[in-house]
Amino acid sequence: MSPDISERGLVLAPQGRDALVAVGMLEEARLRAHVVRSLVELVAELNSGAGFAVVTEEALAGAPLHSLSEWIEAQEEWSDFPFVLLTRRGGGLERNPAAGRYLEILGNATFLERPFHPTTLVSLAQSALRGRRRQYEARARLNELNDLARDLERRVEERTAEHQAAMAQLHEVQKIETLGQLTGGVAHDFNNLLTPITGALDILHKQYGDKDPRSGRLLSNAMKATDRARTLVQRLLGFARRQSLQTDATDIVRLVTGMRDLIASSTGPTIELSIEADPDLPLAIVDPNQLELAVLNLCVNARDAMPDGGKLLITLRQESVGPGSVSMLAPGDYLRLSVIDEGCGMSSETLARAIEPFYSTKEVGRGTGLGLSMVHGLAAQLGGAFAISSELGEGTRVDLYLPIASRSSSESGLPSSAVSRPNGRRLSVLLVDDEDLVRFATAEMVRDLGHQVVEVGSGAEALERLRDGVEVDVVVTDYKMPRMDGAELASHIREIHPSVPILIITGYTGVSDQALDLPRLAKPFGQAEIVAALDGLFAEDGKVVRFPNPAAAATRP
Repeated sequence: MSPDISERGLVLAPQGRDALVAVGMLEEARLRAHVVRSLVELVAELNSGAGFAVVTEEALAGAPLHSLSEWIEAQEEWSDFPFVLLTRRGGGLERNPAAGRYLEILGNATFLERPFHPTTLVSLAQSALRGRRRQYEARARLNELNDLARDLERRVEERTAEHQAAMAQLHEVQKIETLGQLTGGVAHDFNNLLTPITGALDILHKQYGDKDPRSGRLLSNAMKATDRARTLVQRLLGFARRQSLQTDATDIVRLVTGMRDLIASSTGPTIELSIEADPDLPLAIVDPNQLELAVLNLCVNARDAMPDGGKLLITLRQESVGPGSVSMLAPGDYLRLSVIDEGCGMSSETLARAIEPFYSTKEVGRGTGLGLSMVHGLAAQLGGAFAISSELGEGTRVDLYLPIASRSSSESGLPSSAVSRPNGRRLSVLLVDDEDLVRFATAEMVRDLGHQVVEVGSGAEALERLRDGVEVDVVVTDYKMPRMDGAELASHIREIHPSVPILIITGYTGVSDQALDLPRLAKPFGQAEIVAALDGLFAEDGKVVRFPNPAAAATRP
């Protein structure tokens, strides 16, 4: 609405020359005026905009006023349109009984009795226009308040949405934390159960495997089953991020090709799996369990992107990376592990958020939104990088850049299959474990190696035997025990016998700072692992090998 229209005066005086006279008076006072011929036209012009209206009583008398009444009642809350009603009998009810009816319909009305002086009409019109202008100012302020209210509502909605998103994320974090606590406890219990099973199978296989082929096959299958159970526990721990990375120089080709059956069973018969690797690839520094979990995660994602089946390709290449060619990756040579599918792909918006924690395009209940985030974090923690490319309808490619090992020998982390005494020595071992089954199985495996074993069920009992003068070459203690854990026990033992080597065995994924400088043997374990662990406590000359505390080394100037 233009300012001229919003401040004009509408004149409805259908009889004689009243309209022309009124317009002349108003225009002489520089008030814009517009003549209307009927009530219908008046209402139409009011809808277009006006500052006031001059209406004669004759124009209202006997005419249907419902349209005008409806317009007046439909005004916005800021509007109270002013009327100047020209009458021959004034506005008093004693002289003009119809005045009350007109006042009730018009609301904001001023009566002017004819004949009148021009200045009187002009004065009333100017007063009406000033009132209308104040209404316009009120409208402007009200609009500002409404804008502020809408902005406040928008901000409240945004903050509410942010709060809800934060709460949802918190719930996801709590869910994962709860899962981590659950799997940590389950892993400990499983490892305590698997240790005596593994130990008993090792001893039985050693004694009877070659004598009875049928028994040998049964024992071999049972040992394979325990190995699969151990791998399952490690995967659970890896998913819950409850274990630190145990990196070693690893043959990635051997690791990935060894997963072929696992990947095939996880992706299903509709997925055609291919693995391609360059010849003579170097070893890479990785945590084999965590990398295996990452590869499986990527393959399952690829399966979900191909619900009707398709081709899944895993490639292994050595690649030289130049400055800035791969985000956040230092120049150098890397082993690149790529997982490529021909699935539905991702839009640019989805791709941009693909590695955000908890972001998932899968339906509720079919994923945590942590898969790619965890793979990305693993690559970065290993000193490599994660890259992903995808186009809608063209499939997805994920590249993991892994640091290459400085040596090309076989993996040192793999336990030897040979069973022998550590450095040929006959040792006296103090074995401490509160779990009877684990302690018995461990003692039998150590005795079978030709060593003497003194068994105790608590840290207090171990200290008592040491103070009584029992002679030991090695202390092997469980980490998690009631009242006194393995780290506390080791601290007390060092006060009594500083030179005695101590080996911590544990089914938990972390140990306290007190035990950081102690060698550890993870449950479940067999004889080969015990041989390697005990052998690692002594140098070739028989002297005890000391393990520096990494935390202390980090703070040393």
